[in-house]
Amino acid sequence: MQHARSSVVRIPVQVVLLGLMVFAAVAVNQHAESTEDNDFAEFEDADDDDVVISSRSSPEPEQVGGPPKVVMAPEAVAAAAEAETTDDDDDDDDVTVEQEDDEEFEHLTDEDEFEGFDREQAPKSKSHDQQPPDLKIAKVPIHLHANWDSFYMEMLMLGGLSAYLLNFLAGKAKNNKLAQAWLNAHREILEENFSVIGDDGTTTEIQSGILMKEAENVYSLWCSGRTCCEGMLVTLKLLKRQDLVSCIARLFRPLTDQIIIKVIMDEADMDAFVFCLATKRASGRLLKDHADLSNFSPDRKNAEKFDLPSNFQLMSESSEATAYILDSKVTTVINKYDTLVEYLHFSDQYSGPRQIDDTQARLLETKKTLIFCFNISEKGNSSTSDVELMKPLLQMVFHCVDKVKRFKLTKEAKGKAERARQKVLESMQKAAHTQRTEAAQARREEKRRAEKEKILNEDDPEKQRKLEEKNLKKEAKKKQPKVKRMKVKAM
Repeated sequence: MQHARSSVVRIPVQVVLLGLMVFAAVAVNQHAESTEDNDFAEFEDADDDDVVISSRSSPEPEQVGGPPKVVMAPEAVAAAAEAETTDDDDDDDDVTVEQEDDEEFEHLTDEDEFEGFDREQAPKSKSHDQQPPDLKIAKVPIHLHANWDSFYMEMLMLGGLSAYLLNFLAGKAKNNKLAQAWLNAHREILEENFSVIGDDGTTTEIQSGILMKEAENVYSLWCSGRTCCEGMLVTLKLLKRQDLVSCIARLFRPLTDQIIIKVIMDEADMDAFVFCLATKRASGRLLKDHADLSNFSPDRKNAEKFDLPSNFQLMSESSEATAYILDSKVTTVINKYDTLVEYLHFSDQYSGPRQIDDTQARLLETKKTLIFCFNISEKGNSSTSDVELMKPLLQMVFHCVDKVKRFKLTKEAKGKAERARQKVLESMQKAAHTQRTEAAQARREEKRRAEKEKILNEDDPEKQRKLEEKNLKKEAKKKQPKVKRMKVKAM
């Protein structure tokens, strides 16, 4: 009985094996035909080697009391699984592909391939779970509060702007008050010496009593209509009281209000001489800024021999003019108001202060001018009472104007002055000619350099040769001496 049952089991197995062999042969033939038509089959075969196929089917559990089932040998099971896998590939069924990340990135951890490679920094498998970083939320403080302590910067800025505005209004009002006080205190003396006082020239009608405001701290007054002079310009250079920064700077470097009186003399009413009496502080600046002083009276001498204070220095071209101008009246006023007198500058070659950008030597227009500079107060704290005390200084101005008109140099002093002016004129003309020659030479060099660059940049050798010959002919022609040809008619 057992023998019969075992024979029943062996016969189906042989049939199944035979059927599987036939099915495998058919599948191999189909795969060969598809490989012949596909150029990339060998690459697909290589990829199939790395694929691990998992069976989707599993043997069902034995049913108790059911019909007898066939038990397959291990070789038959492997052949059946292979046949089923081939079936699934042909039918484009889904497969599960598993790639090992460690083998894929194994070449990155090769120490021979990468020098200095740290194994601890080797790429980790993506399959490893990475914990997210622990995020901490910063506590943002509240920057707006209800109290005034948070706005101290704004309050300081508003306070500074308010202080600047109040200082501007106060300084502007005080400068205007000082200028008007000076005009009111000296109006009578000005009307005695000039017919027109304070004409601004904006209209054809003659006006008077007008202070021209050039800035918040600069006022000017033009007077005309007097003998021996074209006119007189009074400039009030007051402190910048409207500027808070200047007010703070004056605490470290004190300055004073100044009045500059400039009298333009007529050509026939002043001889040729240069004279300057100034304080030690102002003499160096005047000598540096004015060409007439540096050319005709560069030596600074002490003024004590003329009974003047020791803080004054004298720069004069002619001793005759110095002795004539510094009479007893002038020296008395200077000794009395020595702290208010800054300088006296008389010159027939006055051309104004030197310009910063004046690099070219050129002949400047000169005028015969008398300049007086006075300080309103000694320490800079000027008031209306200080302005009224300056009347003797203005009277000294008109006294000096009349003395200069009457002064005449001797023949010897006049000849010396003329020779000195001719010498200065020739030196200035020579310097101007030298500068013009240097400029012309520079232009010629630039032109020659441009021609050479043009020849070098020429690509055609023939044109380059012609340009060189042309330049050589020009240079040879310039070097030839100029010969003047004269035609003589036959008799």
